[in-house]
Amino acid sequence: MTSGQDPAPPREGRRRSTVESLGSIVLSFEVIIVFLATLVTFGLGRLPAGVAFGAGGALLLLMIVTVPLLRRPWGRFVGWAAQILFLAGGFLVGEIFFVGALFVAIWAYCMIVGGRLDRARRAADAATP
Repeated sequence: MTSGQDPAPPREGRRRSTVESLGSIVLSFEVIIVFLATLVTFGLGRLPAGVAFGAGGALLLLMIVTVPLLRRPWGRFVGWAAQILFLAGGFLVGEIFFVGALFVAIWAYCMIVGGRLDRARRAADAATP
């Protein structure tokens, strides 16, 4: 630096919880799968184009909006709702039951184990002066 001033110290941001990090990863991957499932549902003629793309787009939007909401406890319930809605797509295309069940299992694992890790981290932070 030519001005002789010390650079500003890096700003400390909010520390993301494990549940928030893992949940956002799952939802980000699931957005791609929901998009492809929407195309399959339309391509097989199970729904008219407007309904298929409208419902698929709404579920995509719900999942994208849920990512920043995961920092709040009720955001996890919104994530569960998105999982159930995707799983319900299996009534239109049976294979979605299988893919949806995989994502529900991954989501449940991330919420349970992530919550356990977050509680352990809070306990460790509280014990450290």
